[in-house]
Amino acid sequence: MHDSPALDLIDIQKSFGTHLALDDVGFQVPQQGVFGLLGPNGAGKTTLLRMLNGITAPDRGSISFFGESLSRNHLPSIGYLPEERGLYKSMRVGEQAMYFAQLRGMDKTDARSKLRNWFERLEVDGWWNKEVSEVSKGMAQKIQFILSVLHEPKLLILDEPLSGFDPINAQRVRDVLTELKSQGQTTILLSTHDMGSVEEMCDEVALLNHGKLVLQGAVPDLREAARDGRVEVTFRDSVMEFTVALGASAELIRVEEEVTFNGERRALLRLRDGTDQAEWLHWISRHVQLTSCAPWQPGMREIFIQAVDHQLKDKS
Repeated sequence: MHDSPALDLIDIQKSFGTHLALDDVGFQVPQQGVFGLLGPNGAGKTTLLRMLNGITAPDRGSISFFGESLSRNHLPSIGYLPEERGLYKSMRVGEQAMYFAQLRGMDKTDARSKLRNWFERLEVDGWWNKEVSEVSKGMAQKIQFILSVLHEPKLLILDEPLSGFDPINAQRVRDVLTELKSQGQTTILLSTHDMGSVEEMCDEVALLNHGKLVLQGAVPDLREAARDGRVEVTFRDSVMEFTVALGASAELIRVEEEVTFNGERRALLRLRDGTDQAEWLHWISRHVQLTSCAPWQPGMREIFIQAVDHQLKDKS
């Protein structure tokens, strides 16, 4: 069903002994695009990803896969790159790649052709007949990434896919993900601590902490909500002169000293409630040399930290 989300998680709960790993977690992953699953270590992300791959099951709640109750029958339509990598070291690279391709239901001819193309694209082609024990960590990681996308899954689950890559190979993987997103045939679920990748690639995110969902939404909407009326200005006066000029018109959050080559300083502030920004700019410009003023754009790192901090304060 095209109108159904790729994933629909409802009231998922999972415990291991006395530890509650997931506590009534629920969100939807839209079809197509890239969805970020975020959270600090121990948040419950790995438990959730294992559920989606049929490795474990929820104690309570339900998971739908493109409008159908998730079952083992859907596993051939899922690609999974776990954070903990693993290849059989005694097998040759090509032999092992063919083995995993056939496990995904691919016939030998199709698998060999697609593997050759992927190996060439990610510069692994010279390793086909090498034993896995001879392969570097980064090369093994590229091979496992290839195996996760080879069968053209409807849902591609990637757990820290860029971890351990040098900048050149990390960009190659990003390019592949961008291409898959543009083709519109694969929904990508990306679990990562790399907030730069989240800002670059993700359309929506869900943030878990201590087994609970603490934040969810489209990245632009979350960034706008986190802005909370803050603006960023640059000026040429001293910090003292700028602070005195502000007076009670705004809350000064921070000032960065001499951030440009000509000695400009940058300040982050929040105007007092009810203040008209245009009128405030006209007034403050008579007192200090403002060179720019724009709405502050918080990054996903700030949003991540802010959401986790708020949850901790709510619990205390």
